[in-house]
Amino acid sequence: MRLHSRLAAIAATAAICLNAAAQDTPAIIPLPAKIETSDGTLKLPQTIGYSVAAYPGDSIATVMQRFIPDFEKATGSKFTESDTGAMLTLSIDPAIGTEAYRLEVDSDGITIEASRPAGFFYALQTLRQLMPYEVSRSSASLPFATIVDKPRFGWRGFMLDEGRHFFGKDEVKKVLDMMAAHKMNRFHWHLTEDQGWRIEIKQYPLLTQVGAKRKSKSLGWAQLEPDTLDYDGFYTQDDIREIVAYAKDRFIEIVPEIDIPGHTQAAVASYPEILACDPEKPHEVWRYQGVSTDVMNVSNPAAVKMSTDIIDELIPLFPFPYLHLGGDECPTDKWEQNSQCRAQLDSIGSDNFRDLQLNFYRQIAAHIAAKPKSEQRHLIFWNEVLHGNTDMLPSDITIMAWIGKQPAEKAAMEAARRGMNAILTPQIPYYINRRQSKLATEPVSQGAGTENLEAVYNYVPMNGVPAELAGKYMGIQANFWSEYVITPEFLEYLMMPRLSAVAEAAWTPQECRDYTDFRNRIRTLKPMLDAAGWNYAPHEFVNDPDNQSAIDAD
Repeated sequence: MRLHSRLAAIAATAAICLNAAAQDTPAIIPLPAKIETSDGTLKLPQTIGYSVAAYPGDSIATVMQRFIPDFEKATGSKFTESDTGAMLTLSIDPAIGTEAYRLEVDSDGITIEASRPAGFFYALQTLRQLMPYEVSRSSASLPFATIVDKPRFGWRGFMLDEGRHFFGKDEVKKVLDMMAAHKMNRFHWHLTEDQGWRIEIKQYPLLTQVGAKRKSKSLGWAQLEPDTLDYDGFYTQDDIREIVAYAKDRFIEIVPEIDIPGHTQAAVASYPEILACDPEKPHEVWRYQGVSTDVMNVSNPAAVKMSTDIIDELIPLFPFPYLHLGGDECPTDKWEQNSQCRAQLDSIGSDNFRDLQLNFYRQIAAHIAAKPKSEQRHLIFWNEVLHGNTDMLPSDITIMAWIGKQPAEKAAMEAARRGMNAILTPQIPYYINRRQSKLATEPVSQGAGTENLEAVYNYVPMNGVPAELAGKYMGIQANFWSEYVITPEFLEYLMMPRLSAVAEAAWTPQECRDYTDFRNRIRTLKPMLDAAGWNYAPHEFVNDPDNQSAIDAD
């Protein structure tokens, strides 16, 4: 039976969600929106012919080519393009959504339908997970299945902080591969912090000559003093272009974040004569965790000019619709003591020093709005900007709601009620840099170990959101802050498999999600994680995740 003959039966229901209680679920993460399985398998021959529909620029063929090495490694078969009798067929159906696809495996072969290259890319990711990892290649086969799939949310994001610690080009590409395997499509790249400026700006070279370096590798916190090791790292603009191209090939948009005017001590140390509220005092790249009070002087026209100059360099490097300007945790202490700032506050008719920050953003937004349409960007901010007079900002801004769990939900709803878009990224439980176990042997990071895989998975996005506001919610995002995380291995250990849990919430309909089923599927996919060379936390791959001996024995 070919694809369309089965689709009528599937389309008759809102969703067919397999779970552990109903029948064996194919080990696909994220779980498809609709899936039907049947008895039987398709045995894969030594040579598999495939055909690809014509598309402008041959982009569908290019997508297929990228998967062939993985497919051949998994199956032991040779994949060759064939005009007749192909076992794998990629066909265009213009009625299917941009990221949606249909996939069928039956006795006749494998059929994939989509309307755009992204849909084919996601279908092939699903097909890759259906392929074997541990069986003998001589017996490679695929289960019979019909899948009709599309994402729940358009924004399926992951944020990586490289301001505190720098991971480098190869690791960023690895992170992008992890995201792509999970059908995630927004990489939020946090490139500047009090502790480091990580992107080359040619007009202001001291941002990396000074701001990318500090006198400590580990950061101080509470009674823990920073070490005295020299530490540095930044991305050249050529590095950025290379990574942007790599992301584009995986249908991932990069959202750069230049966090201003708070979290800017590294920039202030680089150009105190322009950015500091107190340029007569010494300034250094910060060596501690937490929130620095050494913020930009937003009332200095030269500081505003420097900010727009930086944005002018960023825009051609990141040819995507969104730009994140931070906005969180910006103490006003130095503004309150600065005569220039106090005078500006009076001039805008406010007694709320937070409005200086909003007035600063107003000037940047006006600068961007005056650009040619191709260079304009939609602005994203953390939810603290809601504490000021947001009437100064464009109506199309997006709020990332992060503070806590219920407060994050409250902030997102407030943004939606004000007519803004919202992205849910609650600190609890979507900050996946936090400890994921209460075991005493767990490496040191933030949190008490309560954000384990189950807690992350069981968070329900948009729970209780009124129907009239639902259209303002763009999606969800996991965030990773690197205060304690110095090595790529530790980064991956904390990310995986919790990134899988967030990815499923972003893609799969809520009514199809079930933690027990998910845990069974993630265990089945352990060979995929191993084959990809990704580090991951072992807790949920053993029957007793709270027993260190069981983890060590695995």
